[in-house]
Amino acid sequence: MNLLPRRQMSHLLKTWMWQMGMEATPWPVSGFYCRKFTTSNSSEPDPIEIHKRKLFLWFSHLPQEEKQFGGFFSPETMHVDPLILERDAEERAGLLCSPFQTQTHCNRSVTVEQLFQHTDTWSEGRGLNVLIYGAVGTGKSTVVRKLVLDWCAGTTLSHFQLLIPFSCEDLSQLSKVTSLRDLVSRKYLHLKKHPLLSGEGNQAKNVLFLFNGMEKMQLDFRIGASELCSDPNEGLPPSVVVVNLLRKYLLPETSILITTRLSALDCIPQKYVTRYAQICGFNDPSRQRAYFTSRLLKQSDTAYNQEAQDLVELLYLNLQRESQLAAACFLPSYCWLTCATLHFLHFTNTKAPIRTLTGIYTSFLRLNFGGEVLGTGAGTNMPIQEHQSSLMLYVVRTVGKLAFEGVTYKRTSFSEAELEQWIGGKTKTDEELRQLAMFRTDVLDFFLAPSIESGKCISQDLRENNERQYVFAVPAMQEYLAALYVVLGENKSALEKLTNKVSVAIGQASEDVNALVNIFSKFIPLRIFAVFNLLKLFPKLYEKISSLNKGSIARTMAAELFRTEDSYNEDVLDQVEQSLLGVHGPQQQQYSERQPFELYPIFMGGLLHYGNRVLLQQLGCSIQSTTVAQITRAIRKYLVRELNKPQPPEELMDLLVLLYEFQNPRLTAEVLTSIRAIRLTNIRMTSLKCFILSSVLSCTPASYYLEELDLSSCLLTNDMLQMLWPAFRQTYSLNLQFNILGPESCSLLRDLLLDPRSVIRSLKLCDNPLLESGVQILVEALPENQSLTNLSLMHTGLGDEGVLDMAKRLQQHKRLQELNVAYNNIGDDAALFLVDACREHPSIQTVHLYLNPLSKVAKQSLYAQGVPRSHSGQRVKVLASVTEGTDLSENWHPILSVIRENASSWDQQHVIQQLKLFVVFVC
Repeated sequence: MNLLPRRQMSHLLKTWMWQMGMEATPWPVSGFYCRKFTTSNSSEPDPIEIHKRKLFLWFSHLPQEEKQFGGFFSPETMHVDPLILERDAEERAGLLCSPFQTQTHCNRSVTVEQLFQHTDTWSEGRGLNVLIYGAVGTGKSTVVRKLVLDWCAGTTLSHFQLLIPFSCEDLSQLSKVTSLRDLVSRKYLHLKKHPLLSGEGNQAKNVLFLFNGMEKMQLDFRIGASELCSDPNEGLPPSVVVVNLLRKYLLPETSILITTRLSALDCIPQKYVTRYAQICGFNDPSRQRAYFTSRLLKQSDTAYNQEAQDLVELLYLNLQRESQLAAACFLPSYCWLTCATLHFLHFTNTKAPIRTLTGIYTSFLRLNFGGEVLGTGAGTNMPIQEHQSSLMLYVVRTVGKLAFEGVTYKRTSFSEAELEQWIGGKTKTDEELRQLAMFRTDVLDFFLAPSIESGKCISQDLRENNERQYVFAVPAMQEYLAALYVVLGENKSALEKLTNKVSVAIGQASEDVNALVNIFSKFIPLRIFAVFNLLKLFPKLYEKISSLNKGSIARTMAAELFRTEDSYNEDVLDQVEQSLLGVHGPQQQQYSERQPFELYPIFMGGLLHYGNRVLLQQLGCSIQSTTVAQITRAIRKYLVRELNKPQPPEELMDLLVLLYEFQNPRLTAEVLTSIRAIRLTNIRMTSLKCFILSSVLSCTPASYYLEELDLSSCLLTNDMLQMLWPAFRQTYSLNLQFNILGPESCSLLRDLLLDPRSVIRSLKLCDNPLLESGVQILVEALPENQSLTNLSLMHTGLGDEGVLDMAKRLQQHKRLQELNVAYNNIGDDAALFLVDACREHPSIQTVHLYLNPLSKVAKQSLYAQGVPRSHSGQRVKVLASVTEGTDLSENWHPILSVIRENASSWDQQHVIQQLKLFVVFVC
C-alpha cells in the first residue's frame, strides 16, 4: 500500500473515530486506527464496533477511476444527495417527464432515513421493506455507499444496532445451500454468533439488511419454488433465504433496504414492499453545481484554484440556460464524466499519471456497466447465470450502431421511428423481446435524451414533421460508441462475419476436418457452403479477408482525420471544452447536417491502447491483439502518406492528439519521422496540449530534430514553457512570437540556450512582454551558447538598458548572424552603440531597428556605420526605417512586410506614422 492511500484511510478513520467519540490508537503495522477498549466488564472487543470499523474501511475504498482527480477525496467531501421521491405502489413505474420539471415533486422528496420511519400502516413486530430503484447512472450505488458510511459514523439510521450489506451479484454466484447465519458469517466472520441474528425474541428489530442490485438475483416467490423457512440456522439456497426475509417469514422484525433497476421492480411482489422510492438524480442546477464544486474546486491544487473557480462558474452558466448539458447532468454519472473531462483538459501536468480522453470514457462505462449483464428478465425460471450476455456489448450492437450511422451521415439527432429501427431491430424470439424491454427501461435513457436545442441540430424536414428528436446525452459519447462499434468489427459485411465464425469453428474443433465438413454441411446453406470449403482448403483466405477489414478500419480513421471540409474547424480538444462550457460571446453558425465528427477517428486510435482494451475486456468487449497489430500497420501507412501534404494547424493538433491517444511510442516515432515542421499558429495552447506535444515528441529517437516549431499566437505562459522543454530541445527554429511570456520566462529560455543538448538556431520572441529585466537574463546565455544564429526580440519592451547590456555581450557569442530589436523604444545613443558592436562582431550580418524613436540624424549615422568593414569587406545591413536620407531605403520591402503582418496588434498611431513616410516618398 503506497503512502497516499494510507494517509487517506488514516484520515478517514480519525474522522470516524472522532464522530463516534472513541479514543484513536494507531495500529503499529498498517497505520490504521482502532478503538481502544478500556471497559473492565468486557475482555473482548464489541463485534458490532469491529463490524463498523471494517465496513468503514471497505466502503471508503474508492474505485481506481477516482484517483485521476488528484488530491484527497473522501465520500463525505464529494457526495451530493440526489433527489429521492417516494412513490405510491400504483405509480412506482412512472418516469419523470423532464429533468426541468421535477421541482413539482419536491414536496414528496425524502431521505433514506425518513423511509424507515414508521407509518400508520406499520404493525408491531414487523420490520419495513423499502425498495429504492432507479435507472443506470442515477446514483443508487453512491447512495448506498454514503448510507453505510454514515451509519458507521453514527449520523444516520442510528436506531439500527446492526447494518448488514450484501451485494446481490455476489449472492447470485453462490451455488451451495447455506443458512442465513452462515451467509452473514461467510462475509462478516465477526458476526458469526451475534445474538441479534439468533431469531430469539424480537432482537432482530435492531437489524437492517441491505441488498444492493436485486436485479442480479432471480427471485421466485412461489411456494412451490421456494419453501418456507423461519429458522436462521437452516440451510437453503441463497435466493430462498432472501425470499423468506422479504416474506417476513424469516426474522420478521428485521428491516430490509433493497436497491434495483427499473426493469426489476416486479421481481418482488407488491405485497412484500412497504415503501417505494425512486432515485431521480440531480433535478436542478444547484445540486449539479454543488457536485462540480466538490470535484473541481475543493480538491484542486492551490495554484489552480482561480482557474477551477472560473470553470465552475462557466459550467453553472451553461446549466442555467437549460442546455443539453443540464439534461445530461440530470444523471450524476454524467456529472462525473463532465468533471473528469474538464480535469483532464485543464489540470493535466507532468506529475500526474498518463490519462487520455479515450481512457476517461472507457473508465466511465466501466464504472456504470462493469459486471452488468442482460439476463432473461423477470418471470422466467431459467437461472440468470445460464443465459446472460454482456450489457455493454448489447449497447455497442444497438446504440453503437445508431451512433455509427449518425457519424456516417453527419447527424446528431434521431427521431423516435429511427430509434425503433436501430435499437429495436428485427427481434425474433421472446427472449430477445425481454432483453430489449429491459434495455429500453434501464439503459436507453442513459445514452439518449430528448433534444432541448432541437432547432440548432436537426434538419428542416424533421422540424416540419414535428417529430420528437433524441440526441446523445454528451455529444462525444456518440463518437466514442461509433468508434467502438467499428473497432470491435461490428460493421463487418455478411461474408466477413461468416468467415470469422467458420474460422473460429475450425480453430476450436478437435475432430477430423472431413468430419467437421460433414457436420457443417447439414446446416450451412448450399450457396455459402462453397466459401466454407474454400476456407478449409485455403486457410489463408480468411486471413486475407480479415486483413482487408482491418485495412478498411485504418482507411476510415485516416479519411475521417484528414477530411478537407473539416480542416478549418477548431481542434478537437477545444470542441470538447465548448460542448461542456458552452460558447460565450458571438456564436458560430451551426451546421445542421454536416457537423464534423473529428473525435471519432481519435477514439478509434485510443481504443487500440492496451489499457483501454483491458477495461473493455472486463465489459465483455474483446479487441484481439492481432486485430490491433493489423490496424496499426495499416494506419501507419496512411498517416505517413497524408502527412506529406501540408496540414492546417488545427488538423496537425488533432494528429498529435491521435498519436497521444494511441499511446504507442513505436508508431508515434515512425509517423513523426515524416514531419520536419510543426506549425501550430493560432492554436489556443493549454497545459494539456503542451503535455501532448512534448509526450509525442519524446517518443522520437535522439537523432530526430524539427526544422521548425511554430507556437506563435498560442497564448503560451511560463508554466506551459516548462512542459514544452523536451520539445524545445529537439528544434532548430523556435517561434514563440505573440504570446504572454514575461520576464520570468527568460530564466527558462536562458537555461534552454545553455543546455548542451539544445540545437536552437533561430529564436523568435517578438511581441512578448519580456522587458529589460527579462532580456538581461536571456542574454546571459550568449557567451556559452554555440548554436543560436538568429535572435528576434522585436516589440518586447527591451529599452535602452537592455540593448546596451546585449551589445556588451555580443562579442562573446561568435555565431549570431541576425538580430531584431525593432519597435523597442530604443534611443539614438543605444542604437548607435549596438550597431558599433555588431560591426565588430565576426558574423552578424543584419540588424533590425525600425519603429524605434530614432532621429533623422541617427538614422543616417546608422546607415553610414553599416558600410563595409576595412578588415573583411563585408557590411552590416541596418534596417532602421523605410527611408534613407532623402530616398526610400533599399530595405523598405521587408520592413513594410513586417508592419503589414502585425498592424492589427500594434499601436495604430505608430504604424500610421511609418506608412505616411512611405507614402510621401512614393508620391
